[in-house]
Amino acid sequence: MTEAYIYDAVRTPRGRGRRDGALHAVTPVRLAATPLAALAQRNPIDTAAIDDVVFGCVEPVGEQSCDIARIAALVAGYDIAAPGTQVNRFCASGLEACNIAAGQIMAGQSDLVVGGGVESMSRVPMMSSGGMWATDPQVAALTHFVPQGISADLLATLHGYSRRDLDAYAAQSHRRAAAAQAAGAFDRSLVPVRDVGGRVVLTTDEGVRPDTTVESLASLKPAFADQGEKLGFDAVAIARYPEVLRVEHLHHAGNSSAIVDGAAAVLFGTRAAGARFGLTPRARVRAFASVGTEPTIMLTGPSFAVEKALRRAGMDARDVDLFEVNEAFAAVVLRFMEATGVPHDRINVAGGAIALGHPLGATGAMILGVLLDELERRDLTVGVATLCVGAGMGTAMLIERVQG
Repeated sequence: MTEAYIYDAVRTPRGRGRRDGALHAVTPVRLAATPLAALAQRNPIDTAAIDDVVFGCVEPVGEQSCDIARIAALVAGYDIAAPGTQVNRFCASGLEACNIAAGQIMAGQSDLVVGGGVESMSRVPMMSSGGMWATDPQVAALTHFVPQGISADLLATLHGYSRRDLDAYAAQSHRRAAAAQAAGAFDRSLVPVRDVGGRVVLTTDEGVRPDTTVESLASLKPAFADQGEKLGFDAVAIARYPEVLRVEHLHHAGNSSAIVDGAAAVLFGTRAAGARFGLTPRARVRAFASVGTEPTIMLTGPSFAVEKALRRAGMDARDVDLFEVNEAFAAVVLRFMEATGVPHDRINVAGGAIALGHPLGATGAMILGVLLDELERRDLTVGVATLCVGAGMGTAMLIERVQG
C-alpha cells in the first residue's frame, strides 16, 4: 500500500454565521477558493498535477451546490485538469473528504489530492436542503428521529453530566482558544479572507470570548427544551431509551458549537510527488475509519471510530499524544473522555468548536490542521482527529508526524 503524506493544511478564520458576521458578504465559492488558492501559493506545485479536489459540504444547495469543489478550484486559479467533487457525511464531511483524499493515494490511484470543506452558514442555513430523515413521518418514526440538541441533552442525562459540568467544559474551551490565539498557535494555517476588491475582511476567528466563565454561562436558558417538551421529541427519545424517566435540558448556545462560516484545505500526496515539487512532508496518515452508531443518541461515534482506526494501526489510545474531538456539544467530549479514559489535557488543547465555531462541511479539515500544528508546536508525534456525525456515525483520522 502506498503511504499518504500531509504536506500542508490551511484554513480561513471562522466568521460568525449571521448576517452581521464578517464573512456573510463572501459567497461560498469564494470562501472555498480562499484556502485552495493559498495551498497553491504556499507550495511550488503545478495544479495540473492535482488528481482531485475533494470537499465536504453539508448543505449543497443554492450557492453551495453545483459541485462547489470543482468550481472553487477554477475560481482559485487551478489548472482545468484538476477535477473536484463534493461529499456529505454531515458534520464529519471535511474529515471524510480528507479520508477519501488520503485513500486515493494509499490505493495507488492518485499522487496529489486536496481534501477539505466549506460551509457558509450565514448564507445557506443548516437544514436548507431538507431531507427525508426529519421530514418523512414514516422514516422519522422508524429511526426514532430527534434533533441533535435533544440527542445532546439525552446523552448528558444518560451519563449524569450536570449543567455545571457542561458549562465548565465550555468555559475551558474559550480559555484554551484565547490562549492559542494569543500565542500565535493558529498563525501558520490561517489565511485571510478578502472581498472581491481584494480588501481583507477577516484575519482571525470571530467567536472566541476569553472572559467566558461558568457564572456567565449560567444565565443562558436551555436551547432545546421547547423542541423536547412542546414538539414531543423528549417522548421519542424516552421511547428509545426507556431507562430515562425525563430528559434534562442542559445544553444552550454557550456550551454547544457556534454557527460560523469557514473553509479549509489539506494537501495530501505520495512521497515521490512531494519530492518532485520540492515539498517536505509534515505527517503521514496511519489509518482512518468511519462507523455507524445508534441514530437517536447520535453523538457517541467518536470513541468507536477512534478505536477502529487505532486497531487498524495496531495501536491504542495510550499511543496517541493529542486528540481533536469536535465540540458539537459539551457532552460529546465528556462522553469521549469517559469512554476512552483519555484525560482533558490531551484533548482539544487549543480549544474547539464551542469557542471557535463549527462550519459543518469544513470543520473536519480544520481540526486536522489544528492537530498537525499542535503536534509540531509541542514536539509530539501521534494525533487523532474525530467528529460525531448526524444519524449516528463517527469518523476519525490517525496521523503521525514526519520528523527530520
